[in-house]
Amino acid sequence: MKVRLKVGALLLAAALTASIGLSACGTPDEAFSEKPGSSQAVSSASSQGESSATSVSNGESVALTALMIKHPLMKDLNEMQWLNELQERTGVTIEWQQINADWDQKKSPMFMSGEIPDILINATATTDYATYPGLFEDIGPLIEEYAPNISEMFEKHPETKFLATQLDGKIYATPKYQAIWPKTNTTMFINRKWLDAVNMEIPTTWDELYEVLKAFRDTDANGNGDMSDEIPMDFNGIGNAAYSPQLLLGSLGMQLTDLADLGFFAEDATVKNFFVDERFKTLVVYLQKLYGEGLINTETINNISDYSKFQSIARGNGDVASVGFTWGWEVTDRFGNELADQYTAIPQLKYSADADYDLRWQNDYYALNYSPNRAVISSDCQNKEAAMRFIDGFYDPVTSMEVLMGGRNEQDKGIAQNDDGSWYVLPPADPAMDPGSWKWTNAFAGSGPLWLREDIPFTLGTDMTTVLEEKALYEDLLSKADPKKDLYPQSFMKYTDEENNTLAMTQANIKNIVDTQWALWMTGSGDIEAEWDSYVQSVQAAGLDEVLGIRQKAFEEYLASMD
Repeated sequence: MKVRLKVGALLLAAALTASIGLSACGTPDEAFSEKPGSSQAVSSASSQGESSATSVSNGESVALTALMIKHPLMKDLNEMQWLNELQERTGVTIEWQQINADWDQKKSPMFMSGEIPDILINATATTDYATYPGLFEDIGPLIEEYAPNISEMFEKHPETKFLATQLDGKIYATPKYQAIWPKTNTTMFINRKWLDAVNMEIPTTWDELYEVLKAFRDTDANGNGDMSDEIPMDFNGIGNAAYSPQLLLGSLGMQLTDLADLGFFAEDATVKNFFVDERFKTLVVYLQKLYGEGLINTETINNISDYSKFQSIARGNGDVASVGFTWGWEVTDRFGNELADQYTAIPQLKYSADADYDLRWQNDYYALNYSPNRAVISSDCQNKEAAMRFIDGFYDPVTSMEVLMGGRNEQDKGIAQNDDGSWYVLPPADPAMDPGSWKWTNAFAGSGPLWLREDIPFTLGTDMTTVLEEKALYEDLLSKADPKKDLYPQSFMKYTDEENNTLAMTQANIKNIVDTQWALWMTGSGDIEAEWDSYVQSVQAAGLDEVLGIRQKAFEEYLASMD
């Protein structure tokens, strides 16, 4: 408990520091009010840019297998020069298995078979270690002996070790820490050019948005002569979806945290689930109204698991936009370079002109800056030392920047170094590609194991500067969140193996119910008011109360650690 108390205090201090550092801006990357091209301190003892990754000089290379769950844009890993160089420095040769879709369906059969690669990156959840006992190596001892970079991270940022450590003291996966991302993943966008075309202003309430969306539907808002190709609203699901109408729950006073995974959030230090909350019913009634009047993309349901399709729709056709209102990470990432100028970030909407709800915006600081379960080692790996040295190489000061933004070489063209030893992100080598897409194509970006240090001067790209500016719009709302009552950083909660098993099975059953029901209701199947009570009873019967009890206990222990 003493260790947890210390770590909790550090987490609170980190959150308070972040709120100061990010208070003037917005990003998926940064939240400062720096001007483009300005240097932003990000971290490391190796500030002159020398790589500290453990090198293997005996001329022998250890053959290992590895699996990576990739972003849909990510190119073949064998074509990433920085990754090949990391293998050379750490004395390994990796045979990659690359998966960019349907991992949830593929994972269970693979794990149940007991046949997994030596290393898995971005492929596991905390519940997997209890569900598949003996499949993964306890890498705690390996880190102490063969991972100087990770060991240093644990020493300087003990909350990262806390994040990685199970209740029984074992460590199965390395975490990620980057510290410079903003406090929210999501920005709300509207097409200003379309607003001008329909002679309307930026909406400030749900009713005003409804009127704007109807105008987008009923006119040739994009000006291409086709009255039928405008999509008034687009999003990618609800519940663990960053770019979705669940953000509008903040219009009703609900404070969401870390993508509100499976609908869980905290209110007055009590863990709740928004899928059975009356405010969610209010939202679904509204969405049903919009969908029924042709104001929501009919492909929304199909795009939940296909981010690349969701992204491509908003990028339109040349300079002709397809989407009027939506959510996204950053304007060029969401709409591409050619259409970005048509869109503007807008503030949170009020429910109505006379509503007195305490407006909130989703706070994702913990999820954006800390991630558990980045890299694991199979218990059957025949050379665990080599595997650990390779994983530790990702946490090298310079390599971590490459993991995030792309390699420091002529092939990858991701980052470069100034004469004074500072680093900066290069613009996309392909001028037709926006910075975010370039990053996700040539690097692991947010999916990789890394430790981005605060003491290495590192100038981020123009997309991150824009991100910080856009998300500054929500700083006043984000600052309302009370770390002891409103924030629920789920990745820091600790559960027993039995609790993890219960959560894994029960939450899967709950997810099947709620995902099916909100989609049916939104698309017009059923009477929400008449069916609401029976729906809530079905979710409770699936085990929601037991799940809430387990989560509440863990949350209270976490809150106690902050004291």
